[in-house]
Amino acid sequence: MLATAATVSGVVLLLSLKPSSGPASASAAAPPASAAAQESPQGGSGGGAQASDRAGTVTGDAAQTPYGAVRVRLTVSGGKITKAEAVEAPKGPTSDEKTALAVPRLNQAVLATQNAQIDSVSGATYTSTGYKKSLQSALDRIKKAPTGGSSGAAQARTVTGSAEQTPYGAVQVRVTLSGKKITKAEAVQAPKGGTSDEKTALAVPRLNQAAVAAGSARIDSVSGATYTSTGYKKSLQSALDQAGD
Repeated sequence: MLATAATVSGVVLLLSLKPSSGPASASAAAPPASAAAQESPQGGSGGGAQASDRAGTVTGDAAQTPYGAVRVRLTVSGGKITKAEAVEAPKGPTSDEKTALAVPRLNQAVLATQNAQIDSVSGATYTSTGYKKSLQSALDRIKKAPTGGSSGAAQARTVTGSAEQTPYGAVQVRVTLSGKKITKAEAVQAPKGGTSDEKTALAVPRLNQAAVAAGSARIDSVSGATYTSTGYKKSLQSALDQAGD
């Protein structure tokens, strides 16, 4: 009996020392499935670009100079200025040369600095000053734009003014506005026939440009086309009154 008891004790002792290799131990050694699922896959976003980055195009105010208006347009992507251009600049005999000299340098300076603290171009002081003023107004619009939206992109609307009669025919103006800013002006009616065709061709393009530059109906009449100019301004004012500007 003593021998039998000793044998049983030895077997029990050996079994207790045998290492466990069953399914329970294997599952304990493996990482939890939930932990593996929490890891970002290779090449995943991992909290990438923020949706709040501003993107779009915004145009600054027309800044008047003694030689004409300067207006700057900026393209923004990811909150960074990627393109700067002058959509309006002084034109004329000496102005063409100064504009060609100054504008490309000013555009490059904006991309380099990402702000309006840029140097004026020697020999084109007026153009440079106007450029910087329009640039600053564009930057101000970007700051005010809703995050994640199209920069400075107030919904555009079109308003047509009343048809104003002149001794040579009616003048009627249509304007496109973004916010309270005139982005386009056109005459949908204008005097026609005989000398009227010549006067209309002379006056209307200038009046359209002046309306966009001034942002109001306070524009000069075109010499030699007084009736057309007067009718244009009255119709323009009625369009602006309808728009509430």
